[in-house]
Amino acid sequence: MDMWNYFHTCVASIWLHRCYIYSAVALGISLWIVIQFTTTRTKKKVTEPCQHFRTEAKLVNGCATPQAKEVYVAGVKIFYGSQTGTAKGFAKALAEAVTALNLPVEVINMGDYDPDDSLSEEVASRSVCVFLVATYTDGRPTESAAWFCKWLEEAANDFRFGKTYLRGLRYAVFGLGNSVYVDHYNTVGRSIDRWLWVLGASRVMSRAEGDCNVARSRHGSIEADFGAWQAKFLSRLQALCRGEKKPCSGRCKKGKCKSPGKQSKESSDHEHGASEHENTEAEELFETSSEEEADAEEAEGTNSVIDVEDLGNIMGHMKKAKREGELQEGGVGMRENTGRKEQQEKREMITPALRDALTKQGYKLIGSHSGVKLCRWTKSMLRGRGGCYKHTFYGIESHRCMEATPSLACANKCVFCWRHHTNPVGTEWHWKMDQPEMILQEAIENHQNMIRQFKGVSGVQAARFEEALAVKHCALSLVGEPIMYPQINRFVRLLHQHSISSFLVTNAQFPEEIRSLEPVTQLYVSVDASTRESLRRIDRPLFKDFWQRFLDSLKALAEKRQRTVYRLTLVKAWNVEELRAYADLISLGKPDFIEVKGVTYCGESSASSLTMANVPWHEEVVAFVQELAELLPDYEIACEHEHSNCLLMAHTKFKVDGEWHTWIDYGRFQELVRERERSGGSGTFSATDYTARTPAWALFGSRERGFDPLDVRHQRRNKARAISGC
Repeated sequence: MDMWNYFHTCVASIWLHRCYIYSAVALGISLWIVIQFTTTRTKKKVTEPCQHFRTEAKLVNGCATPQAKEVYVAGVKIFYGSQTGTAKGFAKALAEAVTALNLPVEVINMGDYDPDDSLSEEVASRSVCVFLVATYTDGRPTESAAWFCKWLEEAANDFRFGKTYLRGLRYAVFGLGNSVYVDHYNTVGRSIDRWLWVLGASRVMSRAEGDCNVARSRHGSIEADFGAWQAKFLSRLQALCRGEKKPCSGRCKKGKCKSPGKQSKESSDHEHGASEHENTEAEELFETSSEEEADAEEAEGTNSVIDVEDLGNIMGHMKKAKREGELQEGGVGMRENTGRKEQQEKREMITPALRDALTKQGYKLIGSHSGVKLCRWTKSMLRGRGGCYKHTFYGIESHRCMEATPSLACANKCVFCWRHHTNPVGTEWHWKMDQPEMILQEAIENHQNMIRQFKGVSGVQAARFEEALAVKHCALSLVGEPIMYPQINRFVRLLHQHSISSFLVTNAQFPEEIRSLEPVTQLYVSVDASTRESLRRIDRPLFKDFWQRFLDSLKALAEKRQRTVYRLTLVKAWNVEELRAYADLISLGKPDFIEVKGVTYCGESSASSLTMANVPWHEEVVAFVQELAELLPDYEIACEHEHSNCLLMAHTKFKVDGEWHTWIDYGRFQELVRERERSGGSGTFSATDYTARTPAWALFGSRERGFDPLDVRHQRRNKARAISGC
């Protein structure tokens, strides 16, 4: 009974205090939940700071509904170019550190990577690309990185790629060098950083440079330099994974950060008198705006090039200032100038500023007025990816074609100039003149050296590589006006003596030079417009009597017996409505062939107002040619090269027994040239004497649309724009 009374008392007490008990239990459960949640979040932050795309599914009415979190960093790709293995070792160490952050990582040897195929794909991959590159002998890249650097440099200087080609790619660069070699210290890392930026890529942090010279190394050794940079990179990477874009105010410009935290850093560096290679390691730059840097460079006016026609005003101001100074000095300078007035001979065409500008564009300059450059179609055919339109229309072997010019000067400033008017202009030859033997020899040597750089490059066919070393064709259409060169006939004869065919392009402003020109394999005249006013607007010629010179040049072309070509460039909203006028000009010059090509967009330039809206579609070019053919009973559409947005109309005399013969028998041409030379120039031959049958795949309307079936057409994935042209 006592036990029962005790139990009853306890139960009654619990019941009376039940509210307090419920509260205590609820508080305990709540504390347990909070502790579990906090522990889980802390563990997640430690082990997965850069957790990327993940899908969580919830059941709603029996169906799974995914909820996606935004991906900020999908992974890291580490590119290295190493000669002794140091950069490779750094790449592996960085990969391990990134893996510890639970991020996908890929280590790539630049020698095994084809930037032409794959680099543009990184734009949309959401990966961060890291470049660990060493500078080798004389400031050159290592052997494994040579092709990557060459491609990147050419792309950065090729207007067809443009300033947004790699927009969206995020990158960081760590260069390996030795400051003992002052002139070449870390040049490869700096160049890659610059080229990526020019193509629109964004830095995630400033370039850093490791120094093998322990006496100058910021942290005592190159390994310590890399370790310090790696720590900063990993910190920056985690910030990117959290979606943070700018760790500073975002108003940084030309290395001057306006954030308070960075200012003190810069001041400290300045006080220590750090050299240039030391300053580059400071974190004053994170995600740089390409537009801001471009504006700053334009404001500084670096590497500006002055047209020859503009020198008059500039020299006038300089002379006036000089005379004023001489008067102040008592006229002594004036008397000295009088004695030196005629002392100086003709000047060189290529000024130091012009040499710098053209070299950056990939030209190999020869002497004082000539140049050679590797055509992109040469590279394409080396890799079995097809040839240019001349291969389709006339049977040249694009991988054996040398693009050159004996005169960088031109008498026009065309709105669609491929070179953005970096070449000089003039109406007559008034520069020093190099001999044609020297020009040809150095042109061939430079061309062969550029070809040799493709040895071992991925995709290059060994047989074509060997063939390419023996130049078979020369396209005198690189830039400028080749026919201005006073020794052009000697130069052409030298080409033929080397069994090299000659394709010469002129802008129809030098009629007498056309008449006196000795036979070439094929002579082109650029017919960019069909009326006086449109020619003035498009070609912007320097000659006051440009229209009469234009007409006289076409008449001179009609007198030539070898193959002649009109080259029409269609610019939408500028010259595509002038069909009847074009037909009249064709009747005047009577060309054997008419190439009609859509204009190639040259990118943004202060020298031209053209935009992509002025580039006609291939179907529009076809329609134009079909309408033009209806006005010309002696011409028909013969060939097509869709990739270059180009069609060929040919005179019906080249249609033999129903088959087109637009191709050239190059061996027969060389025989005819030698026969003419043996006759002392009295013998002659005509365009129909060295023709060859056109293959079916090159004909207009064929299924291949002008692409050689022996090659494999390469289509870039994620290609932002069509990079066409020749």
